Amino acid sequence: MTMQEDTAPPTVAVLVGSVRQPRVGRSIADWFVAHAGRRADLGLDLVDLAEVPLPFADTPPGGNAASPISARLAAADAFVVVTPEYNHSFPAALKNAIDWHYREWARKPVAFVSYGAGSGGIRAVEQLRLVFAEVQAATTRSGVVLRAPWERLDDTGRLVDDEPLRQAADATLSELAWWAEALRAARRARP
Repeated sequence: MTMQEDTAPPTVAVLVGSVRQPRVGRSIADWFVAHAGRRADLGLDLVDLAEVPLPFADTPPGGNAASPISARLAAADAFVVVTPEYNHSFPAALKNAIDWHYREWARKPVAFVSYGAGSGGIRAVEQLRLVFAEVQAATTRSGVVLRAPWERLDDTGRLVDDEPLRQAADATLSELAWWAEALRAARRARP
């Protein structure tokens, strides 16, 4: 480990879990990355699953398959999953991306930015907490919940935020940064 690696801020991979078209997930992720980018204590990497070819067949059991995003996920110290709620659950493409990998998630924190109609995606998040526990990732308590985010888009398709939304993002990022640093230190001390 180099001195630069030891002092560099934790890297957060922000995953866009929806691959549907049209979709608001990318607009939400773009807003979140821009908001998080104001902080000096985190590095950011936006991973849009709509841009990643991960087949649903012929994946080896237990993950650890080489994929176009394996190195990016492995390099991340933490994750933010931007997920919609589809039929009381999360998208198949997101589950596929989780299943393609294993080591990449282990002993790292995961926070959520969820969205949907009435529930704001919280049922998808509750199910994702179970999935991430199985791959040895630790989910945060804080998260961002957006109800009907399509009503928050301006004429250019950008998400328009407000103070409560910014506060939720800040609380989520602060908790994630703490866990990212703590778990990175623990992974280095006891790989």
